[in-house]
Amino acid sequence: MNSAQRKYGMDAELIWKDRKRYLGMPLSFTRYRLIRKGDKWLKLFSDIGLLYSLVDELNIYRVQDISLHQSLLDKIFGTGTVILYSNDERLPVFKLRHIARPYHVREMLSNMVEQERVRKNVRVSEFQY
Repeated sequence: MNSAQRKYGMDAELIWKDRKRYLGMPLSFTRYRLIRKGDKWLKLFSDIGLLYSLVDELNIYRVQDISLHQSLLDKIFGTGTVILYSNDERLPVFKLRHIARPYHVREMLSNMVEQERVRKNVRVSEFQY
């Protein structure tokens, strides 16, 4: 039994995980996880803290747009910040700060967002003024 199964149930599957990094090293108590629970849901979790934890979650199908930010130091150490914009009222901007392989993660999340939208038959409409 792995940690995802202990926290989220026996049918939970850990798809991706990482930590916030400083100078390319995972020296932080901020953890990110992408979890699939059977056919029920696919969510992104941000868990911050050691003694006191703050856990935020975002349903992947709610993501409307994804962007990537890389400073010069991020480029040197191979890290970056992936920013997810969603239609979630409480959490409209979800940031995966200073993660490793940000281009790979952005592409993976983009593909999963599209797959979940199709699976749940959710459409996002865009308006032009």
